[in-house]
Amino acid sequence: MAAEKDIIVALELATTSIRAIAGQRMPDGTMQVLAFAEENAANCIRKGIIDNIDKTTQAISRVLGTIGLQLGQTISRVYVGLGGQSLHSVHNHIQRTFTEKTQISNSLIDQLMDTNRGVVYTNSEILEVIPQEYKVGSRAVPDTDIVGMQIEQMEANFLNIIARKSLAENIENCVNGAKYEVAELLITPLTLGDSILSASEKRSGCALVDMGADTTTISIYSNNILRKLVVVPIGSHNATMDIAYCLKIDVEEAESLKVKYGRAWLEDYEGAQSKILKLSHGRETNEGRLCEIIEARYEEILHNVWAQIEEDSDKLTSGIIFTGGGAQIAALNEAFKQVNKRDKQIRIVKGMPADICMTSTTYIPDNGRTSNILSLLLHGDQNCVIYQTEAEKEANVVDPTEGDEKTTPDNTQDTDKHDDPVNNVEKEDVQEDENENKKKRRSFWQIIKDAVTDEE
Repeated sequence: MAAEKDIIVALELATTSIRAIAGQRMPDGTMQVLAFAEENAANCIRKGIIDNIDKTTQAISRVLGTIGLQLGQTISRVYVGLGGQSLHSVHNHIQRTFTEKTQISNSLIDQLMDTNRGVVYTNSEILEVIPQEYKVGSRAVPDTDIVGMQIEQMEANFLNIIARKSLAENIENCVNGAKYEVAELLITPLTLGDSILSASEKRSGCALVDMGADTTTISIYSNNILRKLVVVPIGSHNATMDIAYCLKIDVEEAESLKVKYGRAWLEDYEGAQSKILKLSHGRETNEGRLCEIIEARYEEILHNVWAQIEEDSDKLTSGIIFTGGGAQIAALNEAFKQVNKRDKQIRIVKGMPADICMTSTTYIPDNGRTSNILSLLLHGDQNCVIYQTEAEKEANVVDPTEGDEKTTPDNTQDTDKHDDPVNNVEKEDVQEDENENKKKRRSFWQIIKDAVTDEE
């Protein structure tokens, strides 16, 4: 865990925005947010994947530069989240048969892990391995209880989190190109699950649905273990684009209407057809028409979500937990119940995690879109800034008078070797003058200060 004085900095590369945040661990274990900044990323990232290296690098440089200014410190490294369309889980099973009864040891488990790590996926790489249960005969045994057992045959089950090879590489290139180091690449859905889900929800079984702009990520847990991770390439921004197309308005106006009046389920909403909404260029529509467009797209998104959950739905005792900006829309509960036709418990995450506290001068928009960046911040455990005192900051200011002295030409250096008493006396006088000038030389800030004082 990070020391109390350490400042953690995290970076999220989302479809709509590039966000950065800085925080400091408090004595009671909470994380106090010290700085927050974000920048539009519409032309940089597509479905969670970097689409333009140069623009992304420049945006990272600006947003982390803003964080540095807010902190008054120099950022050296940053925690970065991994997500996007190519991220998903794959199950892998490894069987071992022994000629005689063998006691399972830690070294044997390590060998199985290495074998699993050696699996090759076309154009993808393994980012994380999550052990599932081991099978001894017909019995499933947790990985914590397997060492020491006597067996003749066993099966090891692993959940491999994989993604396109270029995903991590492009992120590191962009961060390094902005002159920062990557402290660690964190898998965002995993950090999100740890910060949002309770121990009871993970143990009894639940599905976490993160509704983003261009993607929707589904994570399924049971018995405290992640069982499935999948990213559906559709999100709430699709509804925004539908509104813009159907009502012939620009995307910004469509997003504003969706946030202010949108509903994922329209039925039984009284007065929707009679409530008139003003559009640009003197045009009008009614709230019912707007919600019909949104409802159609959300129905598609939720059907895709349910398709990924339905097989494991009987194991989800704690139900489905929705988070993300797309989950903040009204009537999402009703819309999802119409899709799954089951009385499953539904929880929609709103507000900040309990482990987060704010300073009086720091503002974070409470629109559901900051859950991921906050979860990344909570997972940081290394200091990410270079501390500087006020004296050190002033010392680092470049002195405009330095570097003006002319060096002695090479052809005069030979004469310095002669023991000429006159020349030696002259050199000593020059050296004393230079030493005196250095004593009198003032820093840039001292010159400004004296000038202001004289003017006053």
